[in-house]
Amino acid sequence: MFSAADLPASIPVFPLPGALLLPRARLPLHIFEPRYLAMLDDTLKTSHRLIGMVQPLQTPEGRKNRLHRIGCAGRVTGFSETEDGRYMITLSGISRFRMLREVEGFAPYLKADADWAGFDRDLGRTEHDPDLDRDAFLGLLGRYFAAQELNTDWDSLHEADEELLINSISMLCPFDVEDKQALLEAPDLVTRRETLITLLEFALRGGDEERLQ
Repeated sequence: MFSAADLPASIPVFPLPGALLLPRARLPLHIFEPRYLAMLDDTLKTSHRLIGMVQPLQTPEGRKNRLHRIGCAGRVTGFSETEDGRYMITLSGISRFRMLREVEGFAPYLKADADWAGFDRDLGRTEHDPDLDRDAFLGLLGRYFAAQELNTDWDSLHEADEELLINSISMLCPFDVEDKQALLEAPDLVTRRETLITLLEFALRGGDEERLQ
């Protein structure tokens, strides 16, 4: 288990739109670009094996890509190599962080100094949401999945604890980048569940069409 003393001052950063990682959750990734293969090779040589997942900011076409300042670092806890040199890896979420500045160097991938202050909850025990109305939540989720033509293992969702349920659905649903960021930055599990319900209800009301009007 990680403690605050185990968290490094700088980490490699992987910007990937829509790929949300949350503390104590797991994110599978397919690594194939040469710069990220190099990132993975370097990461596996460290004691912490942490990679920071961040969401790109939506910027006008032609402008330099920018990143949200808050991301989540995950530890490489599983990987397998394909015959053509690609990797399938699993990141286990450890803690959110705030990007302070990019680290200059010769690596082909981005590295950044990380500030871990304010995210002590991420290194603690599993969070609970005693006010979760599971039946109502799963009913709403069922309508959303039907509208999006998505499938899931409903038995597992019925049995999952509150944190696993809420975080897994937050990571799975195909929300846009800014919505994913709002879920990431929620200060606690209850706020994340409230944000998630709002996003599900908004989508069912035709939120995409409303945004275009």
